[in-house]
Amino acid sequence: MILRRWTDRGGLDGPLAAHSLRSGFFTSAAEHGDSLQRIIEVTLQTDPRTVLGYTRRSEMFRDHAGERFL
Repeated sequence: MILRRWTDRGGLDGPLAAHSLRSGFFTSAAEHGDSLQRIIEVTLQTDPRTVLGYTRRSEMFRDHAGERFL
């Protein structure tokens, strides 16, 4: 609710929720090489599998044959 109010005030369109910010942080941290432990320290996740789901997604296109097209 608070996040939605601020995005409306800022003129941002589209769905944006706490989950969007959280998933973006997980993915970005993994792409920048942060360890699972460091990500958990920041996000206070209780189940490492939650973080692993996002870190696997961040590696999906690493060394991908079509990398230069993306």
